[in-house]
Amino acid sequence: MNTQDMTTRIATGQGFIAALDQSGGSTPKALRGYGVDDSEWSNDDEMFAQIHAMRARVITSPCFGSGKVIGAILFEKTMDGLVDGKPTAQALKDRGIVPFIKVDEGLADEADGVQLMKPMAKLPALLEKSVAAGMFGTKMRSVIKAANPAGIAAVVAQQFEVGAQISAAGLMPIIEPEYDITTQDRAEGETMLLAEINRHLDALPEGQQVMLKLSIPATAGLYTPLTRHPKVLRVVALSGGFSTDEACARLAQNPGMIASFSRGLLQDLRKTQSDEEFNAVLGKAIDQIAAASVD
Repeated sequence: MNTQDMTTRIATGQGFIAALDQSGGSTPKALRGYGVDDSEWSNDDEMFAQIHAMRARVITSPCFGSGKVIGAILFEKTMDGLVDGKPTAQALKDRGIVPFIKVDEGLADEADGVQLMKPMAKLPALLEKSVAAGMFGTKMRSVIKAANPAGIAAVVAQQFEVGAQISAAGLMPIIEPEYDITTQDRAEGETMLLAEINRHLDALPEGQQVMLKLSIPATAGLYTPLTRHPKVLRVVALSGGFSTDEACARLAQNPGMIASFSRGLLQDLRKTQSDEEFNAVLGKAIDQIAAASVD
């Protein structure tokens, strides 16, 4: 797939984007969930080898290439690795799946009810490497924990500022200002977030687009207007800690949004499952998430 093919696939594809981008801090928890004990690895290289084996097993599963997964978000080390003897991005594209790369370097300490992204000194080099690897786009995450106008404005401004740098490098940025689903003021704060996003979208240069990755809103349909904005390629939803069942039920109430789940996709997979069991469990999750996205 060339860039235009990938753009069309993301814009019109009937399915969802898999989030396979757990990084250093979240990898041990993801491995434990998969059934890999901490005693099975003793350093970062061994830890990342274990998570890459899990991701490779997911990517090569027949159901993953069924057409219902239209994109996948990778961690840098996953992009650098091989799947089926091919660079991971190429292995995905051979299955009709558009590759994205996680580019943020984690979260700063909370201030004004939000966590901005840490400074991204490695970004220029990572963007250059990602373009060379054939990636289509990027993903970067901030977190909102309170309906604080100053904090929400700062999160969105930072996301769009870095997004402009990513666009200039020739990649499609996924803007992800996650709203913590456990907060009591989420409905109020998400209304503020929508207004800030719209303000920045309207200021984008003509012809430039971004993608948005947002928590499934407390008020169903809140973000539907964003799915029709001419400067938005696609709006995707994170599961945010909801179980697969709850995330899918909530997503189905939000027309135009599609899933970009991690926990919701992988939560029932185990290393000890036979290939038949593994593929059946993964296939069931893919079918459920795809149906919620299409509906």
